[in-house]
Amino acid sequence: MLFPPNARNILPALIILASIPLSSYGQDNLAQWENFDFAGSSIKSSQVQSMPLEDLKLLRGIVFGRHGRIFKDAEIKYFLESKSWYKPSSEFKNSMLNDVERRNLDVIRIAEASKHGTIQPGDMRYWRDRPITARKLGSHSGAEWKVLVAEVEAIHGKRFDDEPWLQQYFEERYWYEPSAIYDSKKLSPIERKNISMLADAQKRQRRVALLPGDMELFENKAISEAMLRGLSLHELRLIRNEIYARHGRIFKAPWLQQYFDVQPWYVADENFKDEEMSGNDKLNVETIVRVEKRIHEELSTKPVTRALLEGLFLEDASQMRQEIYARHGKVFKEPWLQKYFSSFEWYMADPNFTDAVLTEVEKKNIATIAAYEKRAVTAMSTIEG
Repeated sequence: MLFPPNARNILPALIILASIPLSSYGQDNLAQWENFDFAGSSIKSSQVQSMPLEDLKLLRGIVFGRHGRIFKDAEIKYFLESKSWYKPSSEFKNSMLNDVERRNLDVIRIAEASKHGTIQPGDMRYWRDRPITARKLGSHSGAEWKVLVAEVEAIHGKRFDDEPWLQQYFEERYWYEPSAIYDSKKLSPIERKNISMLADAQKRQRRVALLPGDMELFENKAISEAMLRGLSLHELRLIRNEIYARHGRIFKAPWLQQYFDVQPWYVADENFKDEEMSGNDKLNVETIVRVEKRIHEELSTKPVTRALLEGLFLEDASQMRQEIYARHGKVFKEPWLQKYFSSFEWYMADPNFTDAVLTEVEKKNIATIAAYEKRAVTAMSTIEG
């Protein structure tokens, strides 16, 4: 068989397109939807509820595809590329969608969520008034668990400025409307229970003993260093400061204050003083500080181990690598990264920083973490939502 000169570029797309599982619902019926006016006519749930999951996914692609959105999802991507009307555009923005299109996408997305065997990122609006069962939890990456938990709050407009990748993820969702003032008290009892269910599942899968938000359980109990195994430096900082926050501490670092301001249990107390803490709270802070200090020292004095990196996804690993530079005062071009490290007392900006000040161990650790980052799966590239 003879192929045209550009066959090398065409064949992979054809192979993937051929593997898309178009259901018995039929390609002809999907073709009818291609002519539907999603911008001017509303669809009813009864029109799509009987459609198979794989077809609903492509139907969603058609709505966005009319505006040229480029999908990461291979099935939607190659389905759209097979259509003559599809004109991919890197300029696509959700603001191009009108209210009718958004409502139509809601109908499709809710139908999709109802058919998923286990919950997926993007499903939590369907679960707003439905308790999640253990059977629906499934298995997810660290990034997916974080998105699922955050999505419950994002529905109510919460911003995630302390985690730029997460904020960017939600800004790319057509339904997301960030609010300058987020009130966690607006979460319903079912939503709170679902967050707890997701967080518990995340801990079990990551095989960690605790996560940020758990310190209420240890107000009268001592934690051990072994219980902190598997947590990132960022998570250790949140847990340590959570102990203070549960006493009402007001934080100087804006990102920390913002993080605790939206916690339902946080009540600021201007009269609280750190030295007032005693008992297990004081011991737990000392334990966490000891683990943080050891990780800091090992990043500069010992080769990074696989155990230290295991379980971290790209964004956490990248932050750990940047911390090696920050310890020498590097000034970062990224505003959010500079703001993050500037919030720590140990950070001293040095405009004259060069890589020459790094030790051989630090250089090797930077290379090791960078290699891990390449293997790690970035949250932004795996979650379509």
